[in-house]
Amino acid sequence: MDSYKQLVFSGHCVIAYLSRSQPGGWESVNPNKGCVLITNYELVLSFGCAQLPRSRWRSLSKSCITNYKLQGGNSLSDENLFDQEDYLQARVEQCIWQKSTDAGISRQRFLKILATMVGATAIAGFAKPAPAHSQTAVKTKGSKILKPLPPGYISHSKGTLEMNWEAMYGRGYLVPNDWFYVHNRSAPPPFDPSTWRLQIHGTGVSAPCEFTYDEIIAMPSISITCAIECAANGRRFFEEAYNTPLPGTRWRLGAIGVAEWTGVPLGMLLERAGLKSTAKDVLVEGADVDSLDSKETNKSKFSSVVPISKALADNSLVVYAMNGEPLPPDHGQPCRVLFPGWGGNANVKWIERIEVSETPIYTQWVTEQMVLVGADYPAIAPYKGKLITYQNVKSAFELAWPATLSAGTRLLRGRSWSGKGKIVRVEVSLNGGKTWQFARLREPNFPFAWVRWDIEWNPLPGEYFLQARATDNLGNTQPSTVPWNDSGLLYGGVVSHPVTVQG
Repeated sequence: MDSYKQLVFSGHCVIAYLSRSQPGGWESVNPNKGCVLITNYELVLSFGCAQLPRSRWRSLSKSCITNYKLQGGNSLSDENLFDQEDYLQARVEQCIWQKSTDAGISRQRFLKILATMVGATAIAGFAKPAPAHSQTAVKTKGSKILKPLPPGYISHSKGTLEMNWEAMYGRGYLVPNDWFYVHNRSAPPPFDPSTWRLQIHGTGVSAPCEFTYDEIIAMPSISITCAIECAANGRRFFEEAYNTPLPGTRWRLGAIGVAEWTGVPLGMLLERAGLKSTAKDVLVEGADVDSLDSKETNKSKFSSVVPISKALADNSLVVYAMNGEPLPPDHGQPCRVLFPGWGGNANVKWIERIEVSETPIYTQWVTEQMVLVGADYPAIAPYKGKLITYQNVKSAFELAWPATLSAGTRLLRGRSWSGKGKIVRVEVSLNGGKTWQFARLREPNFPFAWVRWDIEWNPLPGEYFLQARATDNLGNTQPSTVPWNDSGLLYGGVVSHPVTVQG
């Protein structure tokens, strides 16, 4: 290991390292790739744009440094996307993981996960949050939300909290935990770290097992910056476009948030349970109980189902921390699953059980609740309509609804996002869609998260309708109209934001 004793720094980042393949010579690090340093205590992934303190690197013991040049860097992996029709009709069989080592997964495979990870920032103990404690929060009588309600936020019911876009103006990329939207079907269940267990079983694994909370947070971990968005985000615009009321929460566009999520790759846990090559579906069940009908008679624990290909995606996690803190009760304490890009329902909170099956799994939560039902969405039995998987493209202005502004020059800001990739273009109309101009995109711009954008505006007094239209790297663009569905899900059309400018 003597050939790895020196590193060259540029600012806060490693730009070169002594290569095993080139003894005595320096090998540069591609700024779009990365350099990984492994010690007995931590594993740190540094991309060219990362700002890691020099002290963090200098503190590493030279005698135990190993360097790897990663291939793929922070590029978007097509492995994270799959064809929905193949899922419905074939349930493609995949077995990605190799035979595990003592850590539960081969070193080469784990490095590949890091290299293809979108927005990965910390692994294996780096900045590990403090363990969670038993839940003792006091909530308002009848409320299903435990955290204090932030000022200016919108509460539609006892279990919902919508982010106020105006409050995001001037804030950073991430949404603070206290400001993150909430959709709780029931109050967060009590959590005792000493008794909680995550069970993994089913015909798709050969060694059913269970994990304690302490065991999970002690495993190699990954941090991902991505969005979680309710599939019903924008439901109110269906009502306004079709002049028809809909059941459920009347969200505008605030049922979304971007955070840094820390957890263990789900595939690692499945591998430790003896994942079979014949596994097809993975069911994740939470502790919350809700009704499947309006009469509240057909109650069951909430669950979701994903194909094995999604469960084994490099960025699918069992999450235990949010923005560097233990997962708050309203957001899934002790653990939830994270499937970047998929509708919020797939990211089950308060998880207790994971079932892996060699045959397709159908539950009423999925076949009846996670589908688009309408004339434009033919059903594929046993689903009641077209299955919801990935979210669509949306945009929002960081303004009140409706907004009242003073005349004069100001910087309009907003955010756009896609469940299938990252945003590459945002167009803004200041006159209700008559003319369009490009907005400036501001870094960072992570896939499965969002991009911030802005544009100058110097309006005269009057009434305006502002519009934003985004396009992602796969060519998906927001349409002017969206076909009706009976639950008001996946509204992705261009929205007219009303603004009054006063002199």
